[in-house]
Amino acid sequence: MGKALDGIVVLDLTQYEAGPSCTEMLAWLGADVIKIEPRGGEPGRRALSERPDTDAWFFLLLNANKRSVTLDLKAARGRALFERMVGRADVVVENFGPGAIERLGFGWETLRRLNPRIIFASVKGFGSTGPTAEYKSFEWIAQAMGGAMSLTGMPDGPPLRAEAGLGDTGAGLHSAIGILAALVQRQKTGEGQRIEVAQQDAVLNLLRIHLREHYTTGKPVPRRGNRSPAAGPSNLYRCRPFGPNDYVFIHVGTLEMWRTLTRILGRPELGDDPRFADRQARADSAEELDPLVEAWTEKRTKQEAMEILAGAGIPCGAVLDSGEVLGDPSLRASGMVVELEHPMRGRFAMPGNPVHLSASPTTVTRAPLLGEHNAEVYGAWLGCDAEELRRLEKDGVI
Repeated sequence: MGKALDGIVVLDLTQYEAGPSCTEMLAWLGADVIKIEPRGGEPGRRALSERPDTDAWFFLLLNANKRSVTLDLKAARGRALFERMVGRADVVVENFGPGAIERLGFGWETLRRLNPRIIFASVKGFGSTGPTAEYKSFEWIAQAMGGAMSLTGMPDGPPLRAEAGLGDTGAGLHSAIGILAALVQRQKTGEGQRIEVAQQDAVLNLLRIHLREHYTTGKPVPRRGNRSPAAGPSNLYRCRPFGPNDYVFIHVGTLEMWRTLTRILGRPELGDDPRFADRQARADSAEELDPLVEAWTEKRTKQEAMEILAGAGIPCGAVLDSGEVLGDPSLRASGMVVELEHPMRGRFAMPGNPVHLSASPTTVTRAPLLGEHNAEVYGAWLGCDAEELRRLEKDGVI
């Protein structure tokens, strides 16, 4: 069966997380993603590994389904080779620091001159305009500047970061959306275009609904820990055997759910209590209601509590640790967690493609070794003969 992006060639100049998460998604959707790395590999390949001679787990998780070539873009012959690749490609993606791609000689004007159909996507910290355009960014900076940290944490504690890649993978996936839109528009115009996504912008977009209280009160939205400001009971509740992740999150959003919960708790009279008929009233009564719920959950494991509550139609979820997530039967059955074999790391489980297309199923393949596809890409695809490849390798260009 064909893939949604069959025939689309993506030149991947990205590193670390924000860019690679974009190109990995395009690869999962069927694009031929050619990861172009310096001869020592992109920084995320070895610098983040616990073993200096082995590709990092970080790299493996973000570069599945890609091909890898090595290329010295600072060498004249390397740049000439890249220009030939641009002429045959559909998309170029980069997430270098501010101004780096222009210093290499491959800014937007250069790329569109080489190939008017090229789509050029840049993932930046703060975009290319405004007073912060030259500032560098990583995940935690994006969370701070995008507003997420100010909302995360306990009411009486400092702002906290979230381990989810809101700024990095968030920006990467927004970039993939832009690339897909540009590919559709190119079918009408015949021309490519430039796409830019800032990490700060992506974080702000992901938390947009949490600004609603600001509009109501005119004040900064406060931190509330795990409680919801407008529903209840909605919190994290302790379960047996009281380990670090023995919790279940319960979110009661409607009166019907509340009445169902009261029956499960053995307190059905509370379901008809006018004090708790309104969701905001229940949220405001969290100090009274949360102990009642936790008195019930503490007698059960998180899985037992989830099965009872979810089975009754109450939204809830056990807090799964990393091992439980990778071994979760539902995630494995859906193909979200897959087993792969890697020549350095052996057999391991990793998250796959969260986007399921009925006519374009994803088969997850391992991340490539450094330069694994040099001959395949430069020879079969770009047309370099064996002698040219030998000279390029001998001279350190590839």
